[in-house]
Amino acid sequence: MITCLRGARHRCAPLFLAFLALGAPLAPPALAAPAAQGAAIPLAGAIRAEAGGDVKRFYAARNFKPLWLRSGKLGPEAVTLLGYLSTASRDDLKSASYDLEKLEALIARARGGAPQDLARAEVALSAAFARYVRDMRSPGGAKMDYADKSLRPKKADPETVLRAAAFPKDFGAYMKNMGWMSEHYVRLRTLMGRAQAQGTSKDAMARLRLNLDRARLLPGPYVHHIVVDASSGQLWYYDAGKRAGSMKVVVGAPETQTPMLAGKLQWAILNPYWNVPDYLAQKSIAPKVLAGRSLASLRMEALSDWGPNPRKLDASEIDWPAVAAGDEVLRLRELPGGANSMGRVKFLFPNDEGIYLHDTPERALLKKPDRHFSNGCIRLENAAALGQWLLHRSIVTKSKTPEQAVALPVEVPVYLTYITAVATDRGLAFRDDVYGRDS
Repeated sequence: MITCLRGARHRCAPLFLAFLALGAPLAPPALAAPAAQGAAIPLAGAIRAEAGGDVKRFYAARNFKPLWLRSGKLGPEAVTLLGYLSTASRDDLKSASYDLEKLEALIARARGGAPQDLARAEVALSAAFARYVRDMRSPGGAKMDYADKSLRPKKADPETVLRAAAFPKDFGAYMKNMGWMSEHYVRLRTLMGRAQAQGTSKDAMARLRLNLDRARLLPGPYVHHIVVDASSGQLWYYDAGKRAGSMKVVVGAPETQTPMLAGKLQWAILNPYWNVPDYLAQKSIAPKVLAGRSLASLRMEALSDWGPNPRKLDASEIDWPAVAAGDEVLRLRELPGGANSMGRVKFLFPNDEGIYLHDTPERALLKKPDRHFSNGCIRLENAAALGQWLLHRSIVTKSKTPEQAVALPVEVPVYLTYITAVATDRGLAFRDDVYGRDS
């Protein structure tokens, strides 16, 4: 169920989409060849004289070739940046922090075409952009557990920000689409501007701000990564500056929630076993056996322990009444096969929560509008497509060998988030807060 809300009038101008893929493997920008035109040499010299610190190091790596100028004129990207800075309240930032009046004056003077004026505007735009990106990428009020500590947000230094912006072939598209930020952040930023203009209530705005902060923790599309939203039951995967695919997923039930968690996928396990959780062994499997079913008919086997080399238990060794009563803990696993709860494959990343992504034979659950049914793990609508993207080959195999471990060619970050805010024809709305995280 979605609840629509209206709200508070906003003071700022229209918005702009935004963010750079910090942390993505970036090739260094191509060095500019020495200019043959007489005007280019004084401009490069003027940029060299005007820039300093990290900004100067960025320009030095490209022979002081400008980023914001085209044929001796400022491109539309400068206006785009001014639009973002003037609406920085949408990012929970202050426009005054970026000295907009001074920046606008420098841009106006640059229209005269003097190399020194052009260089001052060029360097000022880069410095303001780098500060803005740094501030946008700084974590807000949302919390995320990082199973891989290398994924913790780092302070974005100007040289890295500018190199990432110069990397795409189309700088204009990068600025227009806020290529340094997740598409989920860009969508919510647009929604924030709309909500500010509509007189949305204070409580609804605070809830939207929390959602925006969750999206702030996600990388931009130039980072090779996966996002799972446990609110909508959706998954997206990205690389090369765009979304590569998406699918429905089944996520944790309210009592077994999918956490806010980030880690790096490392392995695909083909023909996996399903290790039955202790509480299901007690509440589900033991009653079935006591009612007359055998483990063989359930396609399961009991093991002596949870170590790497357990012994298979004979039926006579199991005290099922004690298991059903919770007095004994029994390790059970479901055998691989088409009906196995893991399906054909599971994708693993090290984490203390025991969370992973996996195939599923329960296709009916994926057709439901509310897909909160799992024990916390993520059941995939199209594990084959995701496997093809991760492994660069098909996951289909004729081998029936259980638990075939296949290392991914590269580790792929996966971010499990929770975004309840949505846009409707009437404005801001929220999905049901099934995990109670928005309050």
